[in-house]
Amino acid sequence: MGKTVLVTGAAGFIGSHTTEALIARGDVVVGIDNFNDYYDPARKRSNLAEVSGSQKAGARFTFIEGDIRDRDLLGQMFSQYTFDAVVHLAAMAGVRASMDSPALYFDVNLNGTLNLLDGAVGRLTPKASATKLPIFVLASTSSVYGNTRQIPFIETDCCAAPLAPYAASKRAAELLGFTYHHLYQLPLTALRFFTVYGPRNRPDMMAYKVLDNIYFKRQVPLYNQGQMHRDWTYVDDIVRGLVAAVDRPLGYEILNLGRGQPVLLADFVATIERLTGRKANLVSAAMPDTDTPYTFADTSKTQRLLDYQPHVSVAEGVERFFEWYKRAVLLRA
Repeated sequence: MGKTVLVTGAAGFIGSHTTEALIARGDVVVGIDNFNDYYDPARKRSNLAEVSGSQKAGARFTFIEGDIRDRDLLGQMFSQYTFDAVVHLAAMAGVRASMDSPALYFDVNLNGTLNLLDGAVGRLTPKASATKLPIFVLASTSSVYGNTRQIPFIETDCCAAPLAPYAASKRAAELLGFTYHHLYQLPLTALRFFTVYGPRNRPDMMAYKVLDNIYFKRQVPLYNQGQMHRDWTYVDDIVRGLVAAVDRPLGYEILNLGRGQPVLLADFVATIERLTGRKANLVSAAMPDTDTPYTFADTSKTQRLLDYQPHVSVAEGVERFFEWYKRAVLLRA
């Protein structure tokens, strides 16, 4: 019998793919999203339409337009449904953008998480501790590692020096998650994502921006002349890790979700150029203070606890992303 799963940020990039994967295997999904304007809400509504329109969605998918900062709304949801799992993907995203609105980032990423944790342990509903606690899967980020000297990045790193408000808000959410595990025995797995890309990618992410530069001449900075390594991880592999975490109560764990094979940014751009048969015209820029020259996931713990094995190479993933971009962006331009 399938599970009943709450997915926050269900209309977003990773959220829409996760929702589809859960529905496809027979779960019932309740999704929530507020369609914030960090990027064009029409793109998220398009994601949602694809999810809702799939043959398997039907009665297995209920969508609620709302904000995770709305405690009354969340209280109603936790009263109406008994969730087996909460997959918390809703957030204000973007490392550099968080410098402009740190209060907003903490309000959403920390206070919103607090509300969901309260819902999960019964603090928003009269039924309180009478119900079985759901597995809480928290989306975190490799950005919490800051400019660590521990390469590859490993979960035992103290992560005490985040470089941007976004990273600090995510690290704070991880710590808050431990508090709720300690006080209420809530099973919580925090997954640190590494440079996710693929179909439905956010327009502010590098793979998307390079294609926008090639086809629409939009100015895109190339930081540090492309001499930055990123652990590019295809969205399907991220979703496999998320779904595995839904099925495994681990107490409290923090796990890396990456490919474990960093690729130089300049080489990643060159891969896109080869696929398109066109050269990008990127503008050289210094690496911002919010960035780090390297990300590299040690996934050995994730392999052991979630049986996690990324399947999609960067070459294959970029090709799949480009095929989606042609359909979703170029044909509609």
